[in-house]
Amino acid sequence: MKMELGEQVSRGNTQAPLAIEARGLVKRFGETLAVDGIDISVPEGAIYGILGPNGAGKTTTLRMLLGIIDPDAGVRRLFGHDRPHEIARLIGYLPEERGLYPTMKAVEAIAFMGALRGLPLKEGRRRGHELLDRHGLGHAADKQIRHLSKGMAQTVQLLGSLVHRPRLVVFDEPFSGLDALNQGKLERMIRTLAEDGTTVIFSTHVIAHAERLCERIAIIAGGKVPFAGAVDVARDRIPPQVRLETRVPDGPWRQALPQGAQQEVAPGGSTVWHFALPPDGIEPLLRQLIASEAGILSLSIERAGLHDAFVAIAGEAAARALDSEQAEDISS
Repeated sequence: MKMELGEQVSRGNTQAPLAIEARGLVKRFGETLAVDGIDISVPEGAIYGILGPNGAGKTTTLRMLLGIIDPDAGVRRLFGHDRPHEIARLIGYLPEERGLYPTMKAVEAIAFMGALRGLPLKEGRRRGHELLDRHGLGHAADKQIRHLSKGMAQTVQLLGSLVHRPRLVVFDEPFSGLDALNQGKLERMIRTLAEDGTTVIFSTHVIAHAERLCERIAIIAGGKVPFAGAVDVARDRIPPQVRLETRVPDGPWRQALPQGAQQEVAPGGSTVWHFALPPDGIEPLLRQLIASEAGILSLSIERAGLHDAFVAIAGEAAARALDSEQAEDISS
């Protein structure tokens, strides 16, 4: 369901105001339609993921939301403002293209990034030392960026996007290039930001990060958003799957199995059935299984994962592109 500008997102019995609201965003680069009518609503304090393969329009969308580029059509507002530059001090941004002055010291780089958002340099240096100490990089405060490892330099740039204590943080592919250890640290940092009331929106082509972190996502493919909403709603596009193992391979109870149920013989000789959870639930089938003495050995119900939901929503081509990019990340 799409929301009109100014509408709020329900959270339990309260109404969460929107940090980001966009409707009908369109952007062309020459003859290429990069973004085609995107709608996004991000509640304050949420962790919101924009999920899609490279080239889908994620970066262009984020840049339009931030006012780095203007949309050719549509409207966007950040905290109710339609001119994002006027509230730059409230926003932290980590672009996909990492870049720091190589001869600048780590703490100075953090202070400099804060100054770009209106933070006095002296205060930026003080906070920079605090942030570096908190994240185990206090020893690197006076080292030049060129003498830091790639992971350390990325952390410095990340801290620079947070030093002015923004209300909204926008990360473009923040996990790219990080090893598993630093990815875990970044996930914990994102959760901490949200716990402190900061709104976090990030783009990613790695489904696992979105599934672990986000309550709400936008799936983007080919410049369009075929789905925007709660992760649970996306997963519910696919019925939960049932795995039933019986001692008896046949009986009257088989009439109650859904049409198209898949059958296989387990190594121990039992029979395993796979099928979608019936619309009326598992209880009617369970009663027949018990009454007909099917000999239930195991019964489990598993909800679809976000990857399966992505395939169902965005299509197999977009899913293959996503899987290919994730495989490249692992091999690199």
